Amino acid sequence: MGRFPNIAAAKAKTGAAKGKLYGMYAKEIYQVAKNGGVTPEGNPALKRLIEKAKKEQVPNDVIKRAIDKVSSGADESYENARYELFGPGGSTLIVDCLTDNVNRTVSDIRTVVNKCHVKLGAMNSVSYMYDNLCIVGFKGLTEEEVMDALISNDVDITDMEDENGTIMIYGEPTDLNKIKEAVLSVKEVTFDIDEIAMLPKDKIKLDGEDLEVFNKLVTMLDEVDDVNHVYHNVELEG
Repeated sequence: MGRFPNIAAAKAKTGAAKGKLYGMYAKEIYQVAKNGGVTPEGNPALKRLIEKAKKEQVPNDVIKRAIDKVSSGADESYENARYELFGPGGSTLIVDCLTDNVNRTVSDIRTVVNKCHVKLGAMNSVSYMYDNLCIVGFKGLTEEEVMDALISNDVDITDMEDENGTIMIYGEPTDLNKIKEAVLSVKEVTFDIDEIAMLPKDKIKLDGEDLEVFNKLVTMLDEVDDVNHVYHNVELEG
């Protein structure tokens, strides 16, 4: 399959400034803690999110403040919003946001769309061309050892591959924890990749002006405060 490394590379190239990154995690941690409880041991989603935040070097005080805000009774409300875009040269994008003001967010997205002369699609006009999967990546085990562990623990997956020594497992989002637990039953490993993402069923290559417009589009989307993730179908080099 080999689809996730491309997205990971894109996120690294167009990564938000630290301030936005910290703010994004603060909102997500607050919302997950508010919905499922402030104790990581009793809220697997919060535990996973904190682990991800620490991997991206989000300071502990940012994490603590977000959780303390829930404990103190603060009543903020964020909701998920998704926008589907048709970019240059047959490219498509899915933009996931977490916002406390949908009107502001859609206005910001439309501004980017207009400046880049691309099209904002209707709901499901793009997402049907993507798979919603969990992705787990780690080193230290062979494909055979991992498959035996998955079978032993009765865990179904969509696909598995070896990416230069990193085992990549793709599965249904609801099976993420089951997959990780099955792997850990064999050996204590570090999960370098631990994501739930929208992965394109097919990828395309862009060049020339189309590539320039696409890069501008992704960069501008990444600068929108409420944007959490940008998924796309463009094959990027490097």
